[in-house]
Amino acid sequence: MEDSIRNFCIIAHVDHGKTTLSDRLLEMTQTVDKHKMQDQLLDSMDLEREKGITIKSHPVTLHYKNYLLNLIDTPGHVDFSYEVARSLAACEGAILLIDASQGIEAQTMANALLAMQNGLTIIPVLNKIDLPSANPERVKRQIEDMLAIPANETLNVSGKTGAGVPELLQAIIERIPPPKGASDAPLQALIFDAVYNTYKGIICYVRLVNGSLKPGQTLTMMRHANGVLQAKEIGIFTPHMQPVETLHNGDVGYIITSLKTLTDIKIGDTITSAQNPADQPLPGYKEIKPMVFSGIYPLDTSEYERLKAGLAKLQLNDASLTFQAESSTALGFGFRCGFLGLLHMEIIQERLHREYNLDLIATYPSVVYHVFLTDGTEVDIDNPLRLPDPSNIDHLEEPTIKASIHIPNDTIGYILDLIREKRGTCLSTESIDEQRVLLTCILPLNEILLDFNDRLKSLTKGYGSMDYEFSDYVPSDLVKMDILVNGEPVDAFSCIIHREKSESHGRMLCERLKDLLPRQMFKVPIQAAVGGKVVARETLSAYRKDVTAKCYGGDITRKRKLLEKQKEGKKRMKQIGHVFIPQETFVNILKSR
Repeated sequence: MEDSIRNFCIIAHVDHGKTTLSDRLLEMTQTVDKHKMQDQLLDSMDLEREKGITIKSHPVTLHYKNYLLNLIDTPGHVDFSYEVARSLAACEGAILLIDASQGIEAQTMANALLAMQNGLTIIPVLNKIDLPSANPERVKRQIEDMLAIPANETLNVSGKTGAGVPELLQAIIERIPPPKGASDAPLQALIFDAVYNTYKGIICYVRLVNGSLKPGQTLTMMRHANGVLQAKEIGIFTPHMQPVETLHNGDVGYIITSLKTLTDIKIGDTITSAQNPADQPLPGYKEIKPMVFSGIYPLDTSEYERLKAGLAKLQLNDASLTFQAESSTALGFGFRCGFLGLLHMEIIQERLHREYNLDLIATYPSVVYHVFLTDGTEVDIDNPLRLPDPSNIDHLEEPTIKASIHIPNDTIGYILDLIREKRGTCLSTESIDEQRVLLTCILPLNEILLDFNDRLKSLTKGYGSMDYEFSDYVPSDLVKMDILVNGEPVDAFSCIIHREKSESHGRMLCERLKDLLPRQMFKVPIQAAVGGKVVARETLSAYRKDVTAKCYGGDITRKRKLLEKQKEGKKRMKQIGHVFIPQETFVNILKSR
């Protein structure tokens, strides 16, 4: 049975045509009826269709020439590399898809190396060969030079027209090995994903490595065991869930469990039979540590519990998301959430808004800093509010990343300037071909959080791409910057920043606050302060009643007397006055940052 199974995934850079090729594979294997076929069929979320990106991996079983082809469509953006890693663990082969007009990009390299490390058979495929700008020969040379894969192993296809797809299906059968494992061995099923359904409970997406599985079987988890669970229903994806009588070793499918509690399951765990358990669990997944942290608060404080439930359900099928409760004087109760990157953060917020109808506000994103105290101890800080007193700090270390940046040759000067501006260093420059160059750089993680990728795309007219991995922690001259409104610090605007950039960043924040804060009956100073030193200031002018309006003629001293009286009143008002900052101001400031 397992000899007729082929498990494979499609890996590529963003926008190289993974989902379009998946559509053609579904169409040509007649997995989906032609009348029900639509573009981006495996992208089930509205968010995926709108943004044109894959966020979640999507399994589907294709029937072709008496073979079962289990396909997992994977994301391409670096923020969702954890999804790719989980998909690779469930496969024996991978289609490495490359745009014939763009060539090898940053994420192409990263995903190809990840597949090689997992020991997968790689089938290089050039997509979009129907485009006038396609240059297959140039891209084949890149594949040989950079990935050491012979050019004659490369296939040419067009996901749009379907050209070359039958040859690709045949190559999948011939080149990708069948799954290993024994049907008579104790059950071992790897959980590579899971979703929560309000009516059915937790649904596990599994790849059977050994043994077989039938409905009604009593199961247990080997790593995070919380008692036993029942297999209420098992099945495959076609691409919708289709129940079957048996799942055999090598199959990719789903198990509807009897579990309702989200903490009872862990992605990467091994499911085995409760009556005849396996001796050892399968190799799980490397724990992914979040790189970007942000506070997420509900605009309506009564929705705190709904936000907590929504985050827990999203965490079930996105193990790279972390969260813990925190509170803010300005924003109330919320959660400190950890993400793999800014796009990951944006997608989670959007899913919470759409799927759980929550209106949210997010604080300024930050990273984890190592703080070394004068007494020799070390603490990790991801929230500026938790930074110890400066007199107790010996020094701080910030995380850096090693970035691979692919750019056109004629933009190298602009990109080197951008890297210097972001306090980065360029380690090496390598020519890919006569048109493109690869820069290897070390950059502080907090410098690339906001606008680095946007500026990279702008400076390279959309042709630049970047992939990165964590490098190391390095000492840096970092300071905590507070924003004071009428002398009172506003914790939601605090941030940890490099000393050189504190003045310009503080001035920018003060100017925005001056434009957004409602005016008071007295002057309001808006200050950016590092320690006890004010590095930037703006003054919000007061509403002023014209107290001299009724003075028609007469001695000037009468007017002066009225103005002095008004001045004294303003002075007293300032001493006892309190500035209320509306919720809209927080939303506008934090969104604009």
